[in-house]
Amino acid sequence: MQPQLLVFTDLDGTLLDHDSYAWQPAEGVLQRLADLDIPLILNSSKTAREILDLRRALANRHPYIVENGGAVCLPDGYFTSRTGMAEPEPAAVQYFGRRYPGILQILRTLRREKKYPFEGFADFGIEGIMRTTGLDRRGAERASERLCTEPILWQGSGPELDSFRRDLAETGLQLVKGGRFMHVMGNSDKGWAMLWLSDCYRQAAPDRELLTVALGDGPNDLPMLKAADIAVVIRPKHGSHLQLDEHRDVYYPAAPGPAGWQAAVEQILDRLTSID
Repeated sequence: MQPQLLVFTDLDGTLLDHDSYAWQPAEGVLQRLADLDIPLILNSSKTAREILDLRRALANRHPYIVENGGAVCLPDGYFTSRTGMAEPEPAAVQYFGRRYPGILQILRTLRREKKYPFEGFADFGIEGIMRTTGLDRRGAERASERLCTEPILWQGSGPELDSFRRDLAETGLQLVKGGRFMHVMGNSDKGWAMLWLSDCYRQAAPDRELLTVALGDGPNDLPMLKAADIAVVIRPKHGSHLQLDEHRDVYYPAAPGPAGWQAAVEQILDRLTSID
């Protein structure tokens, strides 16, 4: 019996083009995954609301991981009937740390008591999110609907930042470096969430071997890439790509973004489906 393949993917700069956010260059292999009934699991720093729009465009019915691994969203009846679709709300959310209101409360206390110089999405409001991210109003509204992380802009010194990290750690929070923002969140990551969700698939079909593939391009993807059976390091459009020197099964496609995504997944599927 062929192993159950699970494909976990980052979005921006990986499945989505860095500039245009287009996924269409990977359309052929996305259809192949659908035809083979291989789950494509979106694993992103984006919010659930942002990901829902993309799930609809992709006709994706599988669980999805949001906010850098802070939570997993499970469609209704997925592991019993496998009929989940891109519903307005996930039927269940598995959190791996504090929820958003608790994070904001801690941040406000630390800023008031320690005078830490930062601003986050909760401070910006919709207009501020639009200015700092370049999102339109609809996009900013979806980015503001957070479950378990707060993006911040740090305005202080390096030593202050070290102190801030220590104070966050004492409350069970961490600071994850993103592209433009730092993300305050619980002690989880994309890899932890991937392993938790993989175990859900394993429990649903205990007699079938499971094989995980992860695709990503940035430092916040490293825990997911390292934990996967097969890792695909997508070359960023600008700068050098990550190196996974100790991983035993890793692909480095030449093209960036969705073109590289398509080439690597095609290669993996050709390899695995050729095994008797």
